[in-house]
Amino acid sequence: MSLKFKVQSLKFKTIYYCLLPIAYCLLVVSCGSDKDDIATPRPFAYFRIDLPEKKYSVFHDDCPFEFEYPSDYARVLPDNKKNADPCWKNIIYPRFGAEINLSYKSINNNLSTYLDDSWSLATCHQVKASGMFETSIIRDSANVYGLMFEIEGNAASSLQFYVTDSTQHFLRGALYFYAHPNYDSLAPVIAFLKKDVERMITTLKWLPPPALPRERKIKAPSEVGRD
Repeated sequence: MSLKFKVQSLKFKTIYYCLLPIAYCLLVVSCGSDKDDIATPRPFAYFRIDLPEKKYSVFHDDCPFEFEYPSDYARVLPDNKKNADPCWKNIIYPRFGAEINLSYKSINNNLSTYLDDSWSLATCHQVKASGMFETSIIRDSANVYGLMFEIEGNAASSLQFYVTDSTQHFLRGALYFYAHPNYDSLAPVIAFLKKDVERMITTLKWLPPPALPRERKIKAPSEVGRD
């Protein structure tokens, strides 16, 4: 074996044994631990919903009540259904595809019937609900008393309430969405609109019914000119 070949062989072995530890370290770092090799699925998420600022105005018409509502992103319209009473209203939320149906009734020895109906209409959604929570409404200064029902789960209506003065006025409300109910995706909007319901209840005022115009007496021809 020539001297030149021996020198080249020695250089090769030297380089080989120098690079071997480096290659081993790179292999360990690139492989990582067994924990890193296990793929972790990302949790399912929904699109972010940008919620607007709230600006409240007073709603009032010829009906015997008034309240504040978010006038910058909601509208209060009369209920035009065939069987609707004159003072039934809908608070429309075009941005969220939702509405709050308001049903007003005057009390005439039938308060217990309205209370039973409100309870039945709220509890009927428990078939699809995972829970229902009640919150008492007591405003002695304004004679406003009632209950608010928060219905969790994929129920058609996730929020309902009724308020009354126990003698003359009764108002019931229910929140609905124009979509298949999915509580997980709608939860942020429900919480956002719940604040509007709370604002409406805390600013609600009962008003006397509008005065009817006085009848004008038509004089007989014989009475004309006697004034």
